[in-house]
Amino acid sequence: MENSSEKRRHPRIEVEWPVIVSKGDDFIEGETKNIAFDGISIFCEEPLPLDEIISISIEPPGQQSIVISGRVIWSDVYGIDDQNTTYAIGLCFVKISDEDRSRFLDLISDIL
Repeated sequence: MENSSEKRRHPRIEVEWPVIVSKGDDFIEGETKNIAFDGISIFCEEPLPLDEIISISIEPPGQQSIVISGRVIWSDVYGIDDQNTTYAIGLCFVKISDEDRSRFLDLISDIL
């Protein structure tokens, strides 16, 4: 029986890669939770406002960084630490260069 609550068009792939979120003049370090062809979930120590478009640099091991602009579609305290300082954030991609898109899709294809 198909899960009717699942609305994703593409499967999520669990990976733990470093990310750097650019927020104005500030940079926030984080880590991927999972990735897909059209979005990403990350953990970081600061919340991000819903609907904000941010730039992130994904740092796959042994690979060149991939820079993506994404819209924050959800942001919640994840509660994986005692102080509740880790946030889980979901982004849908809004802008990515052709070169970075090609490398990102190759990475995903290699994992699948």
